[in-house]
Amino acid sequence: MPMRDLLERRLRAAGVDPEDPGDPREAFLRLHERYGQRATLLDRYALEAAVRGTSVDELDSEVRARLAAEVIALHEPGWEVIGGSDRTRADPIEVVDYDPDWPARFELWHGRLAGALDPIATRIEHVGSTAVPGLAAKPVIDIQISVRAITDEAAYVPAIERAGVAFRSRDACHRYFRPAGDRPRDVQVHVCEAGSAWERTHLLFRDYLRSAAPARDRYARLKRQLSARHQQDRIAYNEAKTDFILDAMADAEAWAHRTSWSVETA
Repeated sequence: MPMRDLLERRLRAAGVDPEDPGDPREAFLRLHERYGQRATLLDRYALEAAVRGTSVDELDSEVRARLAAEVIALHEPGWEVIGGSDRTRADPIEVVDYDPDWPARFELWHGRLAGALDPIATRIEHVGSTAVPGLAAKPVIDIQISVRAITDEAAYVPAIERAGVAFRSRDACHRYFRPAGDRPRDVQVHVCEAGSAWERTHLLFRDYLRSAAPARDRYARLKRQLSARHQQDRIAYNEAKTDFILDAMADAEAWAHRTSWSVETA
């Protein structure tokens, strides 16, 4: 099946023949070596589909899950899923207009988490798209908790789980929690280390989008397009935003320099 023009160009730059990429896993590794995070799960899907002589849309859920695990492991060193955190209900992607009630929903969670994590948490922030006024988003509140030592999971995991979310995954920089079972997927909790690049990146991206209406509007349009395209594939939806986010972060760094933004001012 034909590949996207951008993927073909990137494969050639990585020394892979788009007409005969060979083993799709090896081809993707070459792509990842050249382009890092910009080599996404969508590229891995396309390579797999090309070798199978089918379309990406015809890849079944089992294949998609295997490929997603392969790509996430490359993007997030040390990534592993925690048992007992599976969901039992479907979670189709839905991007909706900004809801002015989202900050209040964050404040409810903030109060619940702050009481449980004092003095472990150095800061608890509303991040992600629901933290940006006017930005269309999935109606899921993203909460970022900074701790002094992310490896000291005993200090914070039980308290966060008692608040109502399950420990889903860990990687070298980040711990991720979400509602498990059949609970509504209305919140996600991210734990990072105070002073880390993870902490800074997510606070800067939020604050930049709050200040930059053109970027915010482009992001909203992209998310609506991607939610229609990847409604049943949450990881592919997230991966498809990569180029925009990396480009926006370059603009955000320039904005941070101009405005003297820092984590302390976030």
